[in-house]
Amino acid sequence: MTTQQLPNWLKQRAFLTPDRIAVSTADVDYTFRDLWEKTISAAERIHAITQSAEHPFIGLMIKNKLKSVLVIHALQQLGLTTVLLNNKLSTEEISFQIKDMGLSTVIYDDEFEGNIIGDVDGVSFSRLFQTPPASFEVKDHFQLDQACSVMYTSGTTGAPKGVLQSYGNHWWSAIGSSLNLGISENDAWLCSVPLFHISGYSILMRSVIYGMNVRLFESFDAEGINRELESGKVTIISVVSTMLQRLLMDLGDRTYHPDFRCMLLGGGPAPLPLLQKCKEKGVPVFQTYGMTETASQIVTLSPEYSISKLGSAGKPLFPSELKIKSEGGTEANQEGEILVKGPNVTSGYYTREEANRRSFENGWFHTGDIGYVDEEGFLFVLDRRSDLIISGGENVYPAEIESVLTGCPGIEEAGVVGIPSEEWGAIPCAFIVKKGSLTKDQVMEYSKGKLASYKRPKVIVFVEELPRNASNKLLRRVLKEQWEKGMYEDAN
Repeated sequence: MTTQQLPNWLKQRAFLTPDRIAVSTADVDYTFRDLWEKTISAAERIHAITQSAEHPFIGLMIKNKLKSVLVIHALQQLGLTTVLLNNKLSTEEISFQIKDMGLSTVIYDDEFEGNIIGDVDGVSFSRLFQTPPASFEVKDHFQLDQACSVMYTSGTTGAPKGVLQSYGNHWWSAIGSSLNLGISENDAWLCSVPLFHISGYSILMRSVIYGMNVRLFESFDAEGINRELESGKVTIISVVSTMLQRLLMDLGDRTYHPDFRCMLLGGGPAPLPLLQKCKEKGVPVFQTYGMTETASQIVTLSPEYSISKLGSAGKPLFPSELKIKSEGGTEANQEGEILVKGPNVTSGYYTREEANRRSFENGWFHTGDIGYVDEEGFLFVLDRRSDLIISGGENVYPAEIESVLTGCPGIEEAGVVGIPSEEWGAIPCAFIVKKGSLTKDQVMEYSKGKLASYKRPKVIVFVEELPRNASNKLLRRVLKEQWEKGMYEDAN
């Protein structure tokens, strides 16, 4: 073994702790031996379908099911790179990503029959698992610089980009997390966040690296998840603020089992009342900052600082670094762009040379987020991905929505901001300069076929003009301030 490779994670884990539980649902438990054997069986069937393919990238559209876990690990055994497709996207958005990656094959859960269109071989789970197996040579080692997965992010420009995530990125993300949270052989990580997101995918990677059980939920279910957290069967869970709020609402006067030790909270800083309630109930909240480009969390705030450092994302994980690029220098509390560095940071975006030139500087990745570091080294994020809207844990980029809306007949200009929502945390609100007699219903109908449901504007405001600066740049912050002051209301 060289420093550039590691033993095949699942194969090594099945050898080291074959009888330990690897993944479980309400009905089924798989040991690491079971997971290895079933993964190889799935890989043989995938190989029978893809062995003539020249392209190493395979698309995957899944839900949180055991078969999805098998296929994810199976693609690794074959040395193929998994392109995770968000199952909430419209067919138009999915088609763009398929073409952009040059995919010839997309494997999908049967529920998404009809979502895969165009010149691509769509392979349903039913077809896959009925395909006669074809033998193949298992990869004994993973090259750390090899692309393991690709996940799309729109970025602040609104143009979707495929983020290349190497085996090394996932490995060092797992190591950084373990050095921060610690590992116990009794740990079990509940996963109700999507496996096609870095939040869910990273849990599967940590499972085989740590030898840890993943308690898999097909979707978020506050009542069912609370039963697990109260039972002592689960020690760690990944959530966003809206999930945490719903868990506490369902929990009521009850408390979690003392063995439950980590509520890993992503998706932006949580509100003070929510954190105070968690502290009162003894809920161990770890606030985090991370993104697809950093293979999950890269900065984390421990529970003991959740109140005294309210709003802080914490300090970098051990293998990682951060700095603030500011005109005011490097002194504490200087606001500027957050730059991060470390072996868990992506090498770049797939076939996006210009974006890569803009995003990387001497090994430092420009996050596009604005923040500052205080005297004790704690990071405070001021503007998440500039104008990013986080709705129910999903990243929603205003520029992407604006691009779609301006293609609508009758729309001259559009500006999108996030406004508060009790249910989702934030929702998209579109300010539109219209031509003629455009109605809200027409805008909603147009966006329905172009955007995923969580990206569609929930509030429409018709305005005479959009605020812009001297450089003609849209001032979204002004739109948000005007909404908060009650200057506008939803169109009828």
